[in-house]
Amino acid sequence: MWRAFRTGSVCDLSARVAELDDPFSERRWGTERSVRAEVLALLLLSGPPPVPGRVNSLKLRGARITGRLDLSGGLVEPYVELQSCRFDGELLLPEARFTTLRLVRCAVPRIEAARLHTAGDLHLPRCRVARGIRLTDAQIGTDLLISELVVQRDRKGRAIAADGMSVAQDFQAEMLESYGEISLRGAKVGVSMSLRGAKLRNPYGRRALNAPQLTVERTLYLTSVALDGESGSTPPYGISSTPVRGARVQRFDCRGGLRLDDGRFGDAVDFYGARFSLASDQEVSLRRIQTPELRFVGERPEQGRVVLSGAKVVKLVDTAMSWPGPGGFAMDGFSYEILAPRGHFPLVRRLEWVEAATPEYSPEPYERLAAVLRNSGEDADAREVLLAKQRRRRETLPLAGKLWGHLQDWTVAYGYRPGRAALWMAVLWAAGALVFSRHDPPAIKADEHPEWNPVLYALDLLVPVIDLGQEGYWRLEGGWQWVSAALVMLGWILATTVAAGASRLLRRG
Repeated sequence: MWRAFRTGSVCDLSARVAELDDPFSERRWGTERSVRAEVLALLLLSGPPPVPGRVNSLKLRGARITGRLDLSGGLVEPYVELQSCRFDGELLLPEARFTTLRLVRCAVPRIEAARLHTAGDLHLPRCRVARGIRLTDAQIGTDLLISELVVQRDRKGRAIAADGMSVAQDFQAEMLESYGEISLRGAKVGVSMSLRGAKLRNPYGRRALNAPQLTVERTLYLTSVALDGESGSTPPYGISSTPVRGARVQRFDCRGGLRLDDGRFGDAVDFYGARFSLASDQEVSLRRIQTPELRFVGERPEQGRVVLSGAKVVKLVDTAMSWPGPGGFAMDGFSYEILAPRGHFPLVRRLEWVEAATPEYSPEPYERLAAVLRNSGEDADAREVLLAKQRRRRETLPLAGKLWGHLQDWTVAYGYRPGRAALWMAVLWAAGALVFSRHDPPAIKADEHPEWNPVLYALDLLVPVIDLGQEGYWRLEGGWQWVSAALVMLGWILATTVAAGASRLLRRG
């Protein structure tokens, strides 16, 4: 190992037999494959210079590291890569500094790496960690790769504790398996963060992923992943971002709450194909997140809630089947500008979506939906949404208000169907003309009046403002006065409704 370090070559202690080289099996490895942790620490912190013309690095394969490897606060300049190794004790790296550190398919009891600094990558693909990983306030110079990592919880119930961690480029955790809480409070990722095909489990606590104030400069992927069946020597080990026909697909599966409150995402948050298994008191919490695009295209949670209160999204991509039912969804203060549903999402289902999110009447979600539909040119659908809002509001009114609301709904649909008001005006015009055709009223001034025309007189009463040369020239008495007054009042109401509908059409134009 010492000689290989000086030349940068691989020190291979494996038996070159798959059954004997599995670091996760119960089979014991002999002393011929053992390396003491203190010897590794001496080599990494105070190792010999490289052979002239070579670069020193530690490349160790198939070794058993006995004891506890403690590099706390140390400066490790050589490249470090350990493959298929088995650690007997904890790996202690708090406040250590590395160039690049790679542990591939290793078995480690615990990794303690708070405030770790790397100039390059930190890779932990296919490793198994028995008692959690701590990366609190760690700073990763380029990429963090933990794809296919299997990690159990620590004594505090956390599988990965990485609050305040900073990753300069990509954070890849595809097909990660965690059994405990993943805590990423205030973490920052410089490019994209991917948990495609990850399985997050936390039966011990409330949340499987707890990441408030997470910042991702590009896209956060919580989606399914296609497996092409091929396994290479470097990540991502047979994982494909582009599904291939016939390839096996693994979903992002979260069993426990997920919290992204106050997160900032530069491109999108993608839930395509995601599955959530929540208890009744758990949530997919997206409160006050900000992102240009939210793709909520996964399976509907059977229990728990999806909360979008205060979130700001430019484009919402969803399906009719991805949202939970009444009581399982909250979106007060949710702002979005464009709706881009995948598949058939009829307006009646969209109204059910709003109603499910507002167990108690709130006008804002209806007004937001109507504004988005109107801006996209769907003026008729926008009017239907506002009509649904009035009907929901009517249920909160006292009895008199409800009766008056039902009357407005039945007659003019609260003014959102101007065609109905025009039809009522035509009916009243015909009725008024028929009634007045049976009456020949005297003129107010015998020498100043037009010829009596019951059809024009009824229309003159119904249409406000416009003078058709009939009203004001005839003396009506008794019941005829009440008939004319009723036509005038109904005319004002119906004409105002028709005018409001016409003005909406003109504004849209």
